Amino acid sequence: MTDIKKELSQYGKLLVEKGLTTGPGGNISARQGDTIYLSPSGFSLDEIEPEDWFAMDLKTGKQVGKSKQGLRPTCEVSMHLGCYLVRKDIGAVIHTHPVLATALATANVKFKGMFPDFIALIGPEVPAVDYVIPAGEEIRKAVTSVIKKGYDVVLLKNHGAVALGANLKYAYFRSLYLEDAARFLWAILSTGKKVRYMTPKEVEGIENLEAEDYRKLLLKKRG
Repeated sequence: MTDIKKELSQYGKLLVEKGLTTGPGGNISARQGDTIYLSPSGFSLDEIEPEDWFAMDLKTGKQVGKSKQGLRPTCEVSMHLGCYLVRKDIGAVIHTHPVLATALATANVKFKGMFPDFIALIGPEVPAVDYVIPAGEEIRKAVTSVIKKGYDVVLLKNHGAVALGANLKYAYFRSLYLEDAARFLWAILSTGKKVRYMTPKEVEGIENLEAEDYRKLLLKKRG
């Protein structure tokens, strides 16, 4: 069985390395059975050791076992638990603060199908929700109201993004592709030209590719 806490520490380091979060910003979690492992509050994601992850029972919302003295789960624990409760198919939640994607979403730039990998791994579009106060029921409701419709990535205006996945690797790749899409959009907008989004027929063509189905299946299996 995968050591989920070691895997969380690995992806925490990668998220910081890729510039998707800074300082004690962002939070991540993964599910193993009915136990959710969450990043502790106040840590940079790249400094969390395997023994630091905070375990909670998904059904009761109570702590499982003991944590290091004084450690508390991320202040956005309610959002994480809400995601798992409304989406039984997911195994990981990654909340980042991607600068360019957040800026463009705040400027009401649409994130829709723009290149094949975006469509294949994220979907035909990424909804953006208006700013709400973090760390409470407002953000939980804002995010879960979107993901229960089947979306795997949500942009939070003036705040960041949330990516879901069957496992940490899948959620991580979605986080990467979101910021890649933001760079793509920024490069086009900087020329003064309009963004050419892919047509519904082109999107459908990507969604029906057997090669993409195989790639997504591998991601779900291999984690």
